[in-house]
Amino acid sequence: MAKYNITERKEREASYRTLVNPALMDDLKERILNLIVMQKKYKDKGYSAKQLASDLGTNTRYVSAVVNVRFHMNYTSFVNKYRIEEAMSILTDKRYQDLRIEEVSDMVGFANRQSFYASFFKNIGITPKEYRRQHAQQAVSKTKKKQ
Repeated sequence: MAKYNITERKEREASYRTLVNPALMDDLKERILNLIVMQKKYKDKGYSAKQLASDLGTNTRYVSAVVNVRFHMNYTSFVNKYRIEEAMSILTDKRYQDLRIEEVSDMVGFANRQSFYASFFKNIGITPKEYRRQHAQQAVSKTKKKQ
């Protein structure tokens, strides 16, 4: 028996994905990007796919279909991607070097430290703490080279 009994998930094609008109999908994609990225709704811990659908005047199945087909991930992974990108920026910014990892997690919209660490590691391959340390070391070595 394999450790942790992890099995590969088979990709299933949800029937509703093919029912959404491609033009509508493109329109929803742009509107989703506007809300999540431009208006930074990803920072809101409680901003669910249901709330997004409501803000777009559509239903969660359409939101799910667009995110799956156009972005090739589920809603949670989609939102977490932007949270992680902002966290990476904060973790390497000297202005925020005194913030604890939990504070960074909170700033970018994660509900708790564990989900932040898990998502960060899944996307980047190292923990936020390791990421910050590596970039701090790189900054020190760049400074030494300039001198």
